[in-house]
Amino acid sequence: MEESLSDKRLKILRQSIGKVISDSPSNFMNWLAPVLIKAENGILICQYTIRKEMTNPYQILHGGVTAGIIDDLIGATVFTMGLNERYTTVSNYIDYFAPANEGDEVIAETSIIKRGRTILNLQCELYLPSKKRLIAKGYSNMLNIG
Repeated sequence: MEESLSDKRLKILRQSIGKVISDSPSNFMNWLAPVLIKAENGILICQYTIRKEMTNPYQILHGGVTAGIIDDLIGATVFTMGLNERYTTVSNYIDYFAPANEGDEVIAETSIIKRGRTILNLQCELYLPSKKRLIAKGYSNMLNIG
């Protein structure tokens, strides 16, 4: 039985479990430097260390970086699905609930909400595992662009 495209992609990703991702095709992901915790079809879990350059003047995680983590990891989640088509973000919606400080370790976890013919809807939760506190939750619609 031939291995599916999703299985091939997951095999590549799973080689990075427990390691900092530094060779992603996404330069932004490389800058974020997540540690891959789990990779499944339609699910990614990564850990991020909040660095000084990721913070705002109050020394807490910048909302734009939070949005970037959510958008980037959702895009990588689409990669795990083994789709031949390309997808692009057409909308992001993010709720911010709590701050994260420089030096904090945060976890981001994605999942598929709905898979349509032309639109994928995915979500990402970003949380502080040490305090069991949800920092932010985002949803994205991804459009099939061929």
